[in-house]
Amino acid sequence: MSNKLVGACVIGQSGGPTSVINASAYGAITAALEAEEITQVLGADHGITGVLDDKLYDMGLEDPQELAYLKNTPASELGSCRYKLADPDVDDTDYKRILEVFKKHNVRYFFYNGGNDSMDTCDKISRFMSKSGWECRVMGIPKTIDNDLWGTDHCPGFASAAKYIATSAMEVSKDGRVYPTGQVTIMEIMGRHAGWLAASAALATHFGAGPDLVYLPEVDFDQEAFLADVERIYSEKKSCLVAVSEGLHFADGTFVSQAKTSSTDGFGHAQLGGLAARLGEMVKERTGAKVRAIELSLLQRCGAHLASKTDVEEAEMAGRKAVEAAVAGETGKMVAFERAADEKGGYLCKYILLPLTSVANAEKKVPLEWINPEHNFVTDEFINYALPLIQGEPERPTEHSLPRYARLKKIRA
Repeated sequence: MSNKLVGACVIGQSGGPTSVINASAYGAITAALEAEEITQVLGADHGITGVLDDKLYDMGLEDPQELAYLKNTPASELGSCRYKLADPDVDDTDYKRILEVFKKHNVRYFFYNGGNDSMDTCDKISRFMSKSGWECRVMGIPKTIDNDLWGTDHCPGFASAAKYIATSAMEVSKDGRVYPTGQVTIMEIMGRHAGWLAASAALATHFGAGPDLVYLPEVDFDQEAFLADVERIYSEKKSCLVAVSEGLHFADGTFVSQAKTSSTDGFGHAQLGGLAARLGEMVKERTGAKVRAIELSLLQRCGAHLASKTDVEEAEMAGRKAVEAAVAGETGKMVAFERAADEKGGYLCKYILLPLTSVANAEKKVPLEWINPEHNFVTDEFINYALPLIQGEPERPTEHSLPRYARLKKIRA
């Protein structure tokens, strides 16, 4: 493959949004607009479904200032999707359509911003394009608040969600100790199989006001031990704050929430929820205490007002690095983060490339050695890992004291 490849590019967003996914889009869009090899920068409406529908936006027609507002705009401004492409060896219908659209617009670069399943989509498209003889460089841009992408030290979106969770835990902790009668508060936090987000609540405790107990899905949930923990702390303090990951499961693999439904997302994942309320019922029956159940739900992934400056900057750079690598000749890779130290021993993030085949559908979980022996809190190793990532306050443009978000024209190509 020659290094110089001239043609248009498509940038798409996929999966659950974050407060910084648009910062990655901004990094990719601006880098692509600057690249002389890229003749047109197209944004896919709702991810790969926009490519299939040939619904693409000409990002070069957007006002540069509106594009800059993307850096502080939460959610997925181009629109997201949860669409699973079939194995091309079994059914290549979608791939033939993608190739048709790519040829129509002379698309030679494809950038897809998402998590585990999105990297699977990226990998499949990359392999199909290569097999079809259509020279198209495909790059994955990481994203997920779950922080569970394999091979990267952390993922864009995680740090801002962690900061939101820790801040909320601190506030709830203070509120839960107002009355002399006391109460037990259970905070349900996202994380189906990996407990990175729930563990982040422990940052609040580290600084004096946070959960007394933290339970992660990396270990089996022991209901009796949980109730005994809560009862002990409530008896001692007349209040107890518990942070739980939505994916808590018993030893047989059954989700504690029992909230598995007949409906799943586009990739077959069970939709979870209601865990805090269920645990709250158990606690109330056991202790007789007043119990509040709080489910952070979507708030933890769209809280751009508490975004980490480090997260915003790294997310933007991930998008930019993907474009620069593709223009230089790379394909079939995902941008990943490698932790390093600067000359003063401080935190430093380096950018590396990983093969999509090694990333797709693999999960990175909280190391078991970062969970205490009682399985009800995390160790200082987790605190030391997460703390550098939540640092800094990004500049937040406002309008009448409300956030000023991007207002794209989204002109069809």
